[in-house]
Amino acid sequence: MREGYEGTGPGAITPDGCAVELYARLAVRDEPEIIAGVAPPGAHILELGCGAGRVTRPLLERGFRVTAVDESAEMLERVAALDGGVRTVRSPIEALDLDEKFPVVMLASFLVHAGDVAVRRRMLRVCRSHVTDDGCVLIQREGPDYYTDLPRERVDPGGCTIRIVSAEPVGDGVNRVRAEYVFPDAVWTQTFLARPLTPEQFEEALAEAGLKVDKYLTDDGTWVRAVPVGVRGR
Repeated sequence: MREGYEGTGPGAITPDGCAVELYARLAVRDEPEIIAGVAPPGAHILELGCGAGRVTRPLLERGFRVTAVDESAEMLERVAALDGGVRTVRSPIEALDLDEKFPVVMLASFLVHAGDVAVRRRMLRVCRSHVTDDGCVLIQREGPDYYTDLPRERVDPGGCTIRIVSAEPVGDGVNRVRAEYVFPDAVWTQTFLARPLTPEQFEEALAEAGLKVDKYLTDDGTWVRAVPVGVRGR
């Protein structure tokens, strides 16, 4: 388990506190539509932090090719079982080196808000090193009220009540966030470290990695298309 991270509930728990069975149950939301709206049809997508394949499956169903990366063998077992010929790679995102490039790289699940600045920097550099010069990186970031609208809850279409219970400052601009996931037959919790980023700080972090915002894809700014800088025409 990574320091500052914790998970409880039935089944395997990954080093960042994610429960494999939980993520296999959670319903997909609007991520596939957002991605399909900007990715070239049939593109090969590098999905960083694929989990149990919640988003991978609908991307395959839409005709995309997917290389799915996760550090958890248990998560990747779920992904490898999907139809559509998905390729799986076991690796921490920040250590990935495939020596190949993709037209679309995806970093979802608010991973850009990693509490450890060095980890975030390496993740974004991995995004840059694996995207083609004319490709894009699709990033999911936290909304403006992520740490202030607490506690809050919503009901997932799959029947899970998802609660963000608290966000406790632990120093150096990092919050320790606690989430609960309640199904009729099981309960999971996850505690993780997250670093808030203003839009300016987010764009500075991208610039460090050789990326820049091309477009905010949602009204709340939580999905972003970034592109490489320092190449011809950009």
